[in-house]
Amino acid sequence: MNKDDLIALDRTCLVVFLVEIGIKLAAYRGHFWRSGWNIFDFLVVGIALVPGAGVWAVLRSLRVLRVLRLLTVIPALRKVVAAFLHAIPGLLGVVAVMGIFFYTAGVLATRLFGAAFTEWFGTLGASLYSLFQIMTLESWSMGIVRPVMETHPWAWAFFIPFIIIATFTILNLFIGIIVSTMQELALMPETADTADQTRELLERIESDIRSLRQQLDRNPSTSPPLQGG
Repeated sequence: MNKDDLIALDRTCLVVFLVEIGIKLAAYRGHFWRSGWNIFDFLVVGIALVPGAGVWAVLRSLRVLRVLRLLTVIPALRKVVAAFLHAIPGLLGVVAVMGIFFYTAGVLATRLFGAAFTEWFGTLGASLYSLFQIMTLESWSMGIVRPVMETHPWAWAFFIPFIIIATFTILNLFIGIIVSTMQELALMPETADTADQTRELLERIESDIRSLRQQLDRNPSTSPPLQGG
């Protein structure tokens, strides 16, 4: 497939996306903007229409975001994204705990090892980056900890508790919160789409009830006369 074929395919996909957005706007009208997924689709397709020259060239490169439209098409991916967004409040709490822990460990590492290992722990920023590398377990032993232990044999008493708390506890909290949120969403009786359909059904029922009341007000029924015993 040559370059011209790729360009033609790209334009064809863009036309399909535009037609889809147009149909949705015509069908849903004002309700179109009530769905976050519709707004996301509109922005992604709108970026693809940005001119590719001048100051708009940077935005034009964001056309690659059209790949993210798969998130709106495949229900399984939508559930994953919904679970992640629903878990953000809990994740923010974990991030706050991690930030406090990292700052405390960074200050201690700077004071304990900064004088002998200025490249890794000379400043607070360098210490935080080194501790982040240790937390990810990327060359933490032979790359940082063992060289430090050659000068400070007791350094293991600092790094091992740090790894246990940061790597095996705090990071697992992220996974636990996301998994718990996905389980909660899986047990919910209604998905977001079903909730929208239910709301629309209730609105139609209320409209029918109002129409019936208006008809009864215009044509009041009379009760049959009572028969004497």
